Amino acid sequence: MTTAILEKPASPSATLPLAASTVRPSSTKPAALLVGLDLGTNKSCVLAGNPGTTDITVSKVVPSVVGYVKDGIVDGIITGNAKILFGEEALRQMLHVELATPLAEGIIAHPESARDFLQHIRLLADPTGRAEIRAVVGVPANAGEAAREAIRRAASGIFSHILLIPEPFLAALGYRDDARVKQSGYVDPVVNSLFIDIGGGTSDLCLVQGYFPTRDDQISIAFAGDAIDELIFDGLNRTYPNNGLSVITVREIKEAHAYVGPSRKPLEVKVVIGGKSRTLELGDAIGNACNALLDKIYPALTSLIARASSDSVVTLLQNIIVTGGGSQIRGIDTVLQKRLADDGYESPKVRLAGQDFQRYVAIGALKAARAARENQWQVLLG
Repeated sequence: MTTAILEKPASPSATLPLAASTVRPSSTKPAALLVGLDLGTNKSCVLAGNPGTTDITVSKVVPSVVGYVKDGIVDGIITGNAKILFGEEALRQMLHVELATPLAEGIIAHPESARDFLQHIRLLADPTGRAEIRAVVGVPANAGEAAREAIRRAASGIFSHILLIPEPFLAALGYRDDARVKQSGYVDPVVNSLFIDIGGGTSDLCLVQGYFPTRDDQISIAFAGDAIDELIFDGLNRTYPNNGLSVITVREIKEAHAYVGPSRKPLEVKVVIGGKSRTLELGDAIGNACNALLDKIYPALTSLIARASSDSVVTLLQNIIVTGGGSQIRGIDTVLQKRLADDGYESPKVRLAGQDFQRYVAIGALKAARAARENQWQVLLG
């Protein structure tokens, strides 16, 4: 176990031979760039900044999808007659491309498209294509060595160095308000908290108590946003057979109406089927699917609480934070808090990370990149 990632980063003068403003890039040595990457199943976030500063030069959220243009597409349909599209552009051109999703359940499922996607991430971070990039990448809690090695292979030759860190820990680091750490009354999430990071492929829970988490401090559940989509899709098809709605449309419906707790019927949603507008009652389909997620998360939450020391658990219960896309499910914080209270836990407090939830893992990853020692980086040879 290492705690180096939480050490105060060295000052620029301690890491550079001269002040940054006086150093001219060598004509033979590429400029260095630090990247924090949340490589997500459905959406990825990339932040970039120069070493020795706190500046963020690039901040982008992009759908984790690659579109390979089909043969025979008329010239001019695709901008620049590109052969590969990424993110929103790939989704806009879905009639003209074969869509590939590089990740499934938080890990690389299609190595070729993953490598193409990481090349795109590199160009977003460094449009010049010349920088030496050191990237900290978030991985699901308890990700095995095979999953980690798949990321290293995909990133080889794209990034020069890499460091893989569990996503919930990075979320805590990103959520931390560094300017308030020494203020009286500020509850530092890195000191004693429990993060629930609900993504597209996995729901990751992690005890964050001032040190780099061990495997015993983390639980990863292969049930998250994508699984909810599938349950809603199945429920929709049972109630409205042959409706023709795509999984992408179902995901959009979920993102607009997801909730947990008692049924919120009537929950009427207008959709277009076969060119005609229809109103569907989806209260039960959405509620049942989202409550299934809650039923998976709650036992993992109480299991991690039980692993915390008796000296820390009272404060820990005051600092349970839900982040990731699943934090946007209506009522998830209040329902989890009520379940804990009903089960006798002392004054639990569950809160949402806020509207910046898509960036916290990447923010934490960039902070970690700036704090990492030279011997913590893994060199990637392309």
